[in-house]
Amino acid sequence: MSTASLTFLLFAGATLLVYWLLPGRVRWVALLAASLLFYAWGDGWYLPFLGFGILSTYAAARWMQAHADRDAAALAAAGAELSREERKARRAAGKRIRRRALILCLVLNFAVLAVLKYTGFALSVAGSIGRLFGAGDIRTPTLLLPLGISFYTFRSAAYVIDVYRGKAQAQRNIARYALFVSFFPAVVQGPICRYNDLMPALTEPHSLTWEDSTAGLVRVAWGYFKKVAVADTALVAVRAIVQKPDELRGAYAAVLILLYSLVIYGDFTGGMDISLGLARMMGIRLTENFNRPFTARSTEEYWKRWHITMGSWFTDYVFYPLSVSKPMQKLSKWGRAHLGRWLGMRLPVWVATTLTWFLTGLWHGASWNFVVWGLLNGLVILISNELRPAYAAFHRRFPRLTASSAYGGFCALRTFLLMGAIRSLDCYRDVGVTFRAFGSIFTSPASWRDLFCGGAVSRLGLSVPVWVFLGLAALLFWLVGRQGKADAPAGFCLAERLVSRPVLLWAVCALLIAATLIFGSYGFGFDASDFIYGQF
Repeated sequence: MSTASLTFLLFAGATLLVYWLLPGRVRWVALLAASLLFYAWGDGWYLPFLGFGILSTYAAARWMQAHADRDAAALAAAGAELSREERKARRAAGKRIRRRALILCLVLNFAVLAVLKYTGFALSVAGSIGRLFGAGDIRTPTLLLPLGISFYTFRSAAYVIDVYRGKAQAQRNIARYALFVSFFPAVVQGPICRYNDLMPALTEPHSLTWEDSTAGLVRVAWGYFKKVAVADTALVAVRAIVQKPDELRGAYAAVLILLYSLVIYGDFTGGMDISLGLARMMGIRLTENFNRPFTARSTEEYWKRWHITMGSWFTDYVFYPLSVSKPMQKLSKWGRAHLGRWLGMRLPVWVATTLTWFLTGLWHGASWNFVVWGLLNGLVILISNELRPAYAAFHRRFPRLTASSAYGGFCALRTFLLMGAIRSLDCYRDVGVTFRAFGSIFTSPASWRDLFCGGAVSRLGLSVPVWVFLGLAALLFWLVGRQGKADAPAGFCLAERLVSRPVLLWAVCALLIAATLIFGSYGFGFDASDFIYGQF
């Protein structure tokens, strides 16, 4: 069932009704049943994969918790009989045993993800290499890819790692843990919530409040407007450009960068608004996943504002462990000895950053365009970090300029265009085509005349009123994004302000619903409006 479908709306409405009619102590059971039903709705074969992830991580976490508790009890019972060195050795020995269980659990779960998601890509790479040596083609099988497998795998992996690190207590009730992994508003496209943040909210009783209900409702309506009315509408023009890369080049490639930024923002943040709004109507606060990303002044800041939970996951569970690992320490030592202190100190950071962004690209998709997309993001971040002293010197030399809103706007626009250009790899899905299309922006002046002489209207499948609507929608996104505090994720701040103004609240809801009905693509069984991140 698509989260953007009318079927899902009816399903969500029925779930909310049952949820609030039940006593508080058993509501989580209804959520678990609804989550499993939602997951099995698309394909019943999804459930065994979800079940394996739940059972394996639950068992590993419980075993590690029990082993750590036994070790702690044994050390406490020994008292002063053991020296400090003996206690340290016993703790280290116990940690090594638990680490083996952790590694086994992670290998099994990520192996399932890798086989299902990356077998085709790996075989295609092997086939390309084989053809260089005269070998025949390798047949690529079509494998079932369970719904949201990347999201629930990352969520459960974070949980079992946190239990190993002692940051979370293993959940004893497997049914409650299953709800944490499969909670249906967040299972398809996130956010990737941490166990300590989400688990208490899922199981503790909640009261039905006006604030939660109305703020959640407005946010859901806002999400559908962004996705169904704006993103799906702009996607028509994006597809028209992508389907004819040799014909619609130059200015059209520039339009693609702007349009796809609107598409991906409306699609992904719209999905987040629906998920967070629906959870809010249950009294559950999910982790915010966006914080005005298009106001970011650098690539690094952008990725702290865009898909926040994914970025923090890769930072906490990939980058930091990699950067302080023994191989990186050896690399740093070798670099200082053979390449100098400056380069030796930077090598581990460069390697860890590159590997992290390589994996981030692969997470987004099993193809070369996503690999290049990830590596380009990592490269830009590395270059920016190395240029920080130059930036700091520039700020000291021109303090009034760098403190001005105009300079801030320039930096934000620069970051927006850079991220949009890199993101075009997601549109064309071909590295060579993407680079040629981007280069044509600067080498095809005739395309600009064609564009401004009505080509966009006649070739891209959108009428003039629709183009005006998209422009107004982009302006609305910018205005809404200016609400609330700029230094912290505040969710859909406008919804919070409307809670105390019922008349204005219902008027805004009515306008959003009307715009969605007029400009949106929807209906029972309609597949074209599936969320982009639903494929992950």
